[in-house]
Amino acid sequence: MAFMIEKTDCAEHIDALRARVEAALATLVPPQDPAGLYEPVRYVLAGGGKRVRPLLALLAAEAFGVEAPRALPVALAVEVFHNFTLVHDDIMDHAPERRGRPTVHVRWDADTAILCGDYLLALSYDLLARAEAGALPRLLRVFSEMVARLCEGQTLDKSFESRPDVSVADYLHMIDCKTGALLQTALVLGGLVGEAEERHLATFREIGHRIGRAFQIQDDLLDLVADDTRWGKSIGGDLTAGKKTFLLLASLERVPPDEREWFAQIVHGGGLPAHEVAHARTRMERLGVLDEAREAVLHHTARATAGLASLPQSPAVDAIRWLIQRMQARVH
Repeated sequence: MAFMIEKTDCAEHIDALRARVEAALATLVPPQDPAGLYEPVRYVLAGGGKRVRPLLALLAAEAFGVEAPRALPVALAVEVFHNFTLVHDDIMDHAPERRGRPTVHVRWDADTAILCGDYLLALSYDLLARAEAGALPRLLRVFSEMVARLCEGQTLDKSFESRPDVSVADYLHMIDCKTGALLQTALVLGGLVGEAEERHLATFREIGHRIGRAFQIQDDLLDLVADDTRWGKSIGGDLTAGKKTFLLLASLERVPPDEREWFAQIVHGGGLPAHEVAHARTRMERLGVLDEAREAVLHHTARATAGLASLPQSPAVDAIRWLIQRMQARVH
């Protein structure tokens, strides 16, 4: 029988864990010389965010009897590595902003951003090495496998920019590597700290896989349908950039041949004019693509939460369930 935990209890517990993560990140890298390296690093770590990945690591460890202080190095390793990927992604994407602030390569320069990212990568491994010695070899192996998969995903994502034949299946494989791999690893690392059985680690991998798909498809959907005052970005930014997202690729696969050129020119023409975004949304709605995306988010979320039933039930598992549902319901 499941230990049910009230929504308010879940929210309060997750807020407390998030505060613990924020406090640790704030003291992780003290002011020191050369300031040209450490100030950008501190700037990145203070950038905020929902901290979903360290929360999943902490909750997975809790599910197997390990309290937050023991699991914190692993959780911080995951979050620091995530921030490393954002710094380097921003350089590759020429992104001017991240979370409402100038990106590192804009506020400083590209060379500084590369060094900042390199330092964060090294720091993530240093944090992982602070975990209990008995688990360390396995933790390092799982972490390094994740790094390789994420690099594969980023390579695929960049290759999609010039490939004319990208399918929805190709896109899902890419996000399994680029988004899902780190979410899977956060859960698995927490499980390893808690000495979880192999069958439970496999469950965590499946849950992370499903969360990754739901999260990215939801992100693609929100880019077109969110309230822009809460989204914090221009609605339709992916379309105006000509980015191959779930919505655009599904549209290309669904659209009748006589209408295909309209969607194809978004890709081949380097993006859609901003004044045509509303028209694109109407066309996608008519094709059923927006409903397909919503159904995919619900499907993968349901599969993720269903997987939790095979874990030993506890307040921590209830909190993971609540967090997954909150991710699915997000509007920004």
